Amino acid sequence: MPASEPVLLGRKRALPSCPNPLFLKWLTELRDEAREKGLKIQYTYQKAISSLTKYPLPLQNAKEAKILQNFGDGICKILDEKLQRYYRENGPNAPIHSLPKGALPPSRPDNNNLAPPTKVYKEFVSLCKGISWKDGGGGRRKKREYVPQKRSGGYAVLLTLYRQSQIPGSKGYMFKLELQAEAQLLCDKSFTVPDLGSKYTAWSSVSTLIQKNLVIKTHNPARYSLTEEGLALAERLEAAEQGTKDSSDVDHEEVRSEGEEEKEEGGPGVFIVVFDEMPTCLCSGSRHCKQELVKELQRNGVNFDIRKLNVGDFLWVAREKVAPVPGQLRAPAGRELVLDYVIERKRMDDLCGSIIDGRFREQKFRLKRCGLRRPIYLVEECGTAAAHQSLPEATLQQAIVNTQVVDGFFVKRVQDVRESAAYLTVMTRYLTKLYQVKHTHPFFPHLTHEEERGTPSYSLISFAEFNHGAIKNKCQTVKEVFARQLMQISGLSGDKAAAILEHYSTPHSLLTAYEQCATEAEKEKLLSSIRYGKLKRNLGPALSRTVYQLYCTQGALS
Repeated sequence: MPASEPVLLGRKRALPSCPNPLFLKWLTELRDEAREKGLKIQYTYQKAISSLTKYPLPLQNAKEAKILQNFGDGICKILDEKLQRYYRENGPNAPIHSLPKGALPPSRPDNNNLAPPTKVYKEFVSLCKGISWKDGGGGRRKKREYVPQKRSGGYAVLLTLYRQSQIPGSKGYMFKLELQAEAQLLCDKSFTVPDLGSKYTAWSSVSTLIQKNLVIKTHNPARYSLTEEGLALAERLEAAEQGTKDSSDVDHEEVRSEGEEEKEEGGPGVFIVVFDEMPTCLCSGSRHCKQELVKELQRNGVNFDIRKLNVGDFLWVAREKVAPVPGQLRAPAGRELVLDYVIERKRMDDLCGSIIDGRFREQKFRLKRCGLRRPIYLVEECGTAAAHQSLPEATLQQAIVNTQVVDGFFVKRVQDVRESAAYLTVMTRYLTKLYQVKHTHPFFPHLTHEEERGTPSYSLISFAEFNHGAIKNKCQTVKEVFARQLMQISGLSGDKAAAILEHYSTPHSLLTAYEQCATEAEKEKLLSSIRYGKLKRNLGPALSRTVYQLYCTQGALS
């Protein structure tokens, strides 16, 4: 029998813990370079390193690494560039699943270099071999303590639960509805209705409080109470809240002590939404629409009042806070100023009807002349309602676009009553912050005193003056009647009518000008060179001829 081949005995070589040491080395260098520069991308590289060390198979190129977590196009592109450079320097057949020749072995440093291994080398070897190196200079970053932002949902919930627990004889917990109602006063966002474009409310932060072990939820129905950690954090928030109030009171007293204590005793005004008592819906459920709007505003914690408005459907009023008078049962009524924003609400069916009967142009004309500088059109599209009206949908959409582009109104599109209420809520909070920041003086100052100082201030009119000036059927001047006559002509907008009135304020002055013309052609072109609008365009011969025929043709027009 032939001699049998000798059996080779020995220990099997252990497989390397990281089958892609070259990619791992490059990622480690990128991470350390980003760490030295203080770039946040170092954390992305660290996540990619963690994913690569867990992957047990060798990679042939960086594109194959896209299947791993935290490997995006950017990291793969960088690794591909380094791999191509590596092939150019070491040849196309150079191994990529082992370290290049000349590199230090993972087990020991170079014999010619007696210096201790660097931190980068330690971390690289630790990742490849699983060896833990003790380094007193390293360590994880200290975890940042969670503190909710002021006026946020978590902030309001913690303060509300804390204040309830401080009441003598309190039950120590709160149910969801009562917690939402009490916490809404301390929060800027709604606890029930999400903001536009978002699905989260202020109540969504409660899950974070539970996760952070600040609030505990028990029983069914749910009961919410503070943990020991939550109680300690709430005490700090309450102390900061009281400190802010005290400092604001001191600042307020210092400002008033400089000679302004007689200016206003009740402090700055409060903001309320005022909307028309007449429903704007032409549908059979108009009363239901109004009731739903009221419920949504109440749920959002918005102060509102229902009154008769002679123009527009919604506006905002700054109401003066008046201190109670000793000896009187009720405090005197505070004065009211109308802010510069008014909203005309239009459903698609209402828009269609107003275009047909001519109210649409008249309403835009009256909104421009109401004295408020920021008119807004709130259009409720109501799904596919525009496709089932007596006018084509393209006509309605064109009317909306013309309202914004030609007439200069701001147009806000919403889908239903709930989105309208959400928009009113957001606008109320925005205007409250806007006017409180910009008005450093009280809302009802003595104008002469402010003018002597030379400080800029808003010119706001009272609600009574605004509503009286917007009466639809009040006595009109000849000029106003003449303007309304001109606007009945097709193609003659409010800007064009205003330009004609600048030259000829009454029909008598226009007829006198026609009589002074020598020929018929001159009469027809009398108004053609009048310029109108911001672009100062000519009125044109066609409209000029139409106006001439209207006022100078004997008998019926052909």
